[in-house]
Amino acid sequence: MPVSIFRPEKASATRNASAEPGDDSRWLAVVTRDAAHDGKFVFAVSTTGIYCRPSCPARRPRRTSVQFFSRPDEAEKAGFRACLRCRPRAISGNPQSDFAKAVCRYIEEHLDELITLASLGKVFRQSPFHLQRRFKAALGITPRQYADSCRLRLLKRNLQAGDNVTRAMYDAGYGSSSRLYEKTASQLGMTPDRYRRGAIAATVRYALADSPLGRMLIAATDRGVCAIQFGRSEAELIEGLRREFPFAVRKADESGLQSWVETVLARMTGRTLDSALPLDIRATAFQRRVWTYLQSIPFGATRSYAQVAKAIGQPTACRAVARACATNPVAVAIPCHRVVREDGSSSGYRWGMERKKALLEMERKGV
Repeated sequence: MPVSIFRPEKASATRNASAEPGDDSRWLAVVTRDAAHDGKFVFAVSTTGIYCRPSCPARRPRRTSVQFFSRPDEAEKAGFRACLRCRPRAISGNPQSDFAKAVCRYIEEHLDELITLASLGKVFRQSPFHLQRRFKAALGITPRQYADSCRLRLLKRNLQAGDNVTRAMYDAGYGSSSRLYEKTASQLGMTPDRYRRGAIAATVRYALADSPLGRMLIAATDRGVCAIQFGRSEAELIEGLRREFPFAVRKADESGLQSWVETVLARMTGRTLDSALPLDIRATAFQRRVWTYLQSIPFGATRSYAQVAKAIGQPTACRAVARACATNPVAVAIPCHRVVREDGSSSGYRWGMERKKALLEMERKGV
């Protein structure tokens, strides 16, 4: 809606709003970017035609240009549009979920600072213990683990973009000490410089084989299996491996990986369930919890997304569990196909619904 249509109305509304009780405390929340008030109201700026949540990191407007609304719908009826930076409509109305989202946003915007439970407690006006308990109840990980995963994700993005290691680490919020360098190396599974070069110093060997689900690719580093994929053709599988390790030395090694190929094929039919299959995969703290639990689901059994979420101590994280299943890089070894809908019907699968149904059917027959 053009700004000229509603500016006169907003100017009048602002004068009326300024006289309403409680606006002084709202303005204080805006000035201090108090995330604890996110979801309680939004503030709109007449000079821009945009409305925001109280914690929006954008530059503060003049008080005379601001008016307050209890809900985003009210602001939009008055002609304002949502801020693309703070996304005020992302507030769901679920206090627990909204609180966790607010903490996540704050962490993401302050990765270059020392984020402690004490500092978070001051920002959100809660005791460090209570804040961590609420955050972990919502996401299944601590604020520190979330910050670590954000920094690692940003580091990987910067390295993949070609930034040198020092700049990538600083931009991701890391310090320059050797301890932090070693920490990122352990999270990446290799040194940051090696990761930057697309694992060029760590050859990725792969083998292709026929399986009951079509062509299968197994890839491994010196540490263990890093990918198990299914596809319609060898070209499709090799292209997927190239995207995952764009600058790696990808080397076919049918004989060297034969024993692991046989192990995977045997697991699919239940002939071998306890053979060791070392894995070399990267995961966030939450993904690791989900994937570890999936490996405990008995052969031939299934669990619902809700059951998995409850088992890892995060009963409201069904969607997050589904995302963790969808990003599993090693089919069969981490049996994400054993996770189904609440009614027992099959849901999505990274390698196709037909393959998921076929895997479950093979396991039922093999029990």
